[in-house]
Amino acid sequence: MLSLGNAFADEEVDEFVARVRRFLGLTADANLVFTAEPKIDGLSCSLRYERGQLVQAATRGDGFEGEDVTANVRTIAEIPSRLNGEDVPDIFEVRGEVYMGHGDFAALNERQREAGRPLFANPRNAAAGSLRQLDSRITASRPLRFFAYAWGAVSEDGREGAGLPADTQFGVIEAFARWGLPTNPLTVLCDSPAQMLAHYHRIGDGRAGLGYDIDGVVYKVNSLALQGELGFIARSPRWAIAHKFPAERAITQLERIEIQVGRTGALTPVAKLTPITVGGVVVSNASLHNEDYIRGIGGDGAAIRGAAGDTPIDIREGDWVTIQRAGDVIPQVVDVVLERRPRDAVPYVFPTVCPACGSHAVREEGESVRRCTGGLICPAQAVERIRHFVARDAFDIEGLGDENVQTLFEAGLLRTPADIFRLHRRGEEVRKAFLAQREERARQRELETGQARKKVLTEEERQFLGVDKLFASIDLRREVTLARFIYALGIRHVGEVTAKALARTYRTIEAVRAALEAASPGRPGEAWTRLLSVPSVGQVRAEALARATDEIDPAAEPAAALRDLFARAKLDARQRVAVRAAYGAEGEALAALDAARRQMPGEAFLALAGVPDVGEVAATSLCEFYVEAHNRALLDELLAEVTVTPADQPAVASGGAVAGKTVVFTGALEKMTRDGAKAMAERLGAKVAGSVSKKTDYVVAGADAGSKLAKARDLGVAVLTEDEWLALAGEA
Repeated sequence: MLSLGNAFADEEVDEFVARVRRFLGLTADANLVFTAEPKIDGLSCSLRYERGQLVQAATRGDGFEGEDVTANVRTIAEIPSRLNGEDVPDIFEVRGEVYMGHGDFAALNERQREAGRPLFANPRNAAAGSLRQLDSRITASRPLRFFAYAWGAVSEDGREGAGLPADTQFGVIEAFARWGLPTNPLTVLCDSPAQMLAHYHRIGDGRAGLGYDIDGVVYKVNSLALQGELGFIARSPRWAIAHKFPAERAITQLERIEIQVGRTGALTPVAKLTPITVGGVVVSNASLHNEDYIRGIGGDGAAIRGAAGDTPIDIREGDWVTIQRAGDVIPQVVDVVLERRPRDAVPYVFPTVCPACGSHAVREEGESVRRCTGGLICPAQAVERIRHFVARDAFDIEGLGDENVQTLFEAGLLRTPADIFRLHRRGEEVRKAFLAQREERARQRELETGQARKKVLTEEERQFLGVDKLFASIDLRREVTLARFIYALGIRHVGEVTAKALARTYRTIEAVRAALEAASPGRPGEAWTRLLSVPSVGQVRAEALARATDEIDPAAEPAAALRDLFARAKLDARQRVAVRAAYGAEGEALAALDAARRQMPGEAFLALAGVPDVGEVAATSLCEFYVEAHNRALLDELLAEVTVTPADQPAVASGGAVAGKTVVFTGALEKMTRDGAKAMAERLGAKVAGSVSKKTDYVVAGADAGSKLAKARDLGVAVLTEDEWLALAGEA
């Protein structure tokens, strides 16, 4: 499915029309017609009809591959199971938007409230959650609706081709209506920017009375021939644009700032507001993004909300603030009403420890987010980290899917990875947790569908064999390779490639721990990373500058000492200016540079960072993980339950056609599994990457290859079929 470019001002619509005319070589007075239609704020959905019958439905996904929702779509009354018309192509893919009306949304939330279940935040979330239900009976009980507005694959006489019922956008939409598909009655034709803008403002003025959410108007060139001539920029068509409505704003008081810890350890500040209605929705929480946003500065250190004197305007508890809400986007604080600031309001101090587990919260150089280093012991991250731990590329434990991990966590049976291997000791509690899960699922089905649930019998309870299968799966994974063990820990910046590199280099878990023990005290500090970030200085001169501080006479006058330091480090004029600008006064600069010397990376850290495919970023993350005592205790606890097998030192081919090459596999392979393909490539001396870049040598594309294949073609990377790859590798 397509992604549209956006326009936010009327002038941008004029520019869009002018661009289209320039590309087509049309004069200003040449006839050029556009369609204008509301942009529905729902969930994109594609319907595939074959010989008029609905055979498949899918969500947008990533634009190339979506989620199959066929059974659920069949329950939506407005979507016909059969298209009626003599001009319906044999194969036709209809694209549109699944949405929920305001009245239906209010009624659904009332039922949720009566049943004691969480309320949906907005109609879009309700529509998305309803369409993605595992039980289509629940979807059937939800009042979903649909508007058709575009198409994808189309055939004529069974052949892929241009079997469209009309040669204009508007004509095809009219055919949709004839065939029985719901289309938006507010779709009109316009032959000038003035008409397009008039329709936009007319729809905007009547937006509140539509009965469903929209977030703009979409303009499309009406002629399909001209659409074909205009083509695309990446995945955005040149012939269409979305004219978004402006965000809605209101002023309220920020009562307090709370820190939420996300599933990946990110500390996110949230504004707790005096509730206020914005765009028909009561808002009591708003995003504050990160600590720099609270301080009032951007990534470059410049003020983002203006300044009071030389000080950027920050956000404080007790402030009156302007909040903004646009569509389904989380409301955000965009400004401070400075004249209403309470006299006792003080600058907010962002925490440096995790509020969930007490671990250090660190902010890496160049990042705006502060993250908890607690990892697997942090309760805010525990569920997501355990899901990662049991995933296919990690411990690969069958039967511990997302839902079961959540169930065991909520039952208090699963807190750390080591708990997985002790579940068999609490077998009866595990059974009760899963039975309660099944009972709750059945209860929800009954509430949603009105159909009586089947009672779980005592006999069935005794015969619940799924738990025994789970225990057997866990026992099969009590022995694991070193690379999988390292990857399973979920340490930031330590992916499969880095985990394999560590395993190849150190071979045993004992050696890895010894390396981290030695490297951790010498990990670089903030003063050192600050020096490295000074423009034009670079690694070599930074090291020289830091080391030279040990040779400077402490009794020397600061200005003379700094000049001597620059000379010893052989800094040129531009580098000297950059250092002075970064540190200010001579005395402050000398103190900061001396701190940088004391916080330079040690030899053991540099050895760890020097391992191929590790580097300083991953090495720092590894050390940050290891310095936490509770993480070392977690490793001890886990190693008491599992055996980590030493890494082999396989003979790697050095002279083959693929040795030293970087390869990416994408799509469905027929002759190899993905893991088998990676293992073969690495055995032959190739490096397997997960994403395509200019450094990629080959992309091996199987069936249904998507965005990686498209990027390879854009970058001019060699694309091979599976057979061509096997032939090149000498494995055919």
